[in-house]
Amino acid sequence: MSTTTRPRATAEQRGWYFYDWANSAYITTIGTVLFAPYLTSVAEKAACGFAGDDDRKCTENLHVLGLSLSAGSLVFYVVTLATVLSAFVLPIIGAVADRVESKRRLMCGLAWAGSVVAALMFFVTGDNWQLGAVLLVVANLFYGASIVVYDAILVDIAAPDDRDHVSSQGWAFGYLGGALLLSLNLVVVTVKPFGLSTESAVRISLLSAALWWAVFTIVPYRRIKDHPVRGAAPVEGVSLMQRSFGQLFRTLRELRGYPQTLLFLVAYLFYNDGIQTVIYSASVYGEKELGFGTSILITTILIVQFVAFGGALIFGRVAARFGGHRTIMGGLAVWVLVVCIGFFLPAEQVVPFFVLAVLIGLVLGGTQALSRSFFSQLIPRGREAEYFSLYQACERGTSWFGTLVFGLVHQLTDSYRPAILALIAFFVIGGTLLWRLDPRKGVIEAGNVPPAVL
Repeated sequence: MSTTTRPRATAEQRGWYFYDWANSAYITTIGTVLFAPYLTSVAEKAACGFAGDDDRKCTENLHVLGLSLSAGSLVFYVVTLATVLSAFVLPIIGAVADRVESKRRLMCGLAWAGSVVAALMFFVTGDNWQLGAVLLVVANLFYGASIVVYDAILVDIAAPDDRDHVSSQGWAFGYLGGALLLSLNLVVVTVKPFGLSTESAVRISLLSAALWWAVFTIVPYRRIKDHPVRGAAPVEGVSLMQRSFGQLFRTLRELRGYPQTLLFLVAYLFYNDGIQTVIYSASVYGEKELGFGTSILITTILIVQFVAFGGALIFGRVAARFGGHRTIMGGLAVWVLVVCIGFFLPAEQVVPFFVLAVLIGLVLGGTQALSRSFFSQLIPRGREAEYFSLYQACERGTSWFGTLVFGLVHQLTDSYRPAILALIAFFVIGGTLLWRLDPRKGVIEAGNVPPAVL
């Protein structure tokens, strides 16, 4: 291991970090904490005539296209739908991104479109769960599309030996930004200034996250440079969209020629499904199963966010010594422990819930940051955005199988505890596949130079 002092971050890298700072507001305030339980309460009001914070339990179902759906499972089905759609949309975005002259403009345009959709969540009131469901699907698609381009830019701004460090810094910076806004929203939801109702306080918090996302995206737009297109394989077609679809089909055919890259994507599909389902279900699990109010849930996520800031940096240092591959596997072992502890958590006991939040924070940012940088080593040069679109299809918005399993188990058992326990399988399968992967062979297969520590 080299002891050379790591160079200071460039202005471009700092600008790249700021997009993590910007979009984390959507993930924390909207995607993780507030919107899932809020949409569940709106759905329960539509099904039973009263909101979820009522002492009574809603036992009626929603009726959608002839299907009878549990109001408590609605948000998981919505996320599942968004994920299935993203599996078709995001690879096209990746193929386009590899051919545009400015990834920066594409990323920021998608981000600003997503922030507008997120801002419209302010108007989800009463029992209008349909509007909330549509907005969540569309916002997740724009968010995922912007992240495809964001991840691809990592290869342009960081050398192979620096990517674990730069990726970890970006994740850490994002967790800090998300935590700061969530802290302000905690004050709004708990204090309810100016006589606000709980519903109004939640809606204002949702709007603040959308505005945060939009405003801070200006920083990467101004600081990230436009890099020339590098090595995108020529395909038939007149328009950019035709060439992009052609490249997508070629990539899917050629992926079999990179077996280690394919193995990582399959492993990541499983273990990231587990991570994302834990994130999406945490607030609903805490409120509906453990009996915690909104202020406790926001405090818990704040703990996760601030601890994850340090956890991402710690994982980056561990990876510098032991390599990203082994460090990720160690993180997955901790995730199995997290799920087991979550199953046995007693209801209405705040301290054990906060302890679990600390443990989640330690591994959350680290496993995700290192997965991104590790995968960047397995991508053929000039195909970064396209391959990252496949990666993103297994990322934050694409835990379709995990959320589907979680929703189905809840509907069958009327309890979130067996649903959370079922997630162990995702970490075990993903970890087993990752253990079989040969990282150095995968980097060489992709035509890249292996970093000093892998």
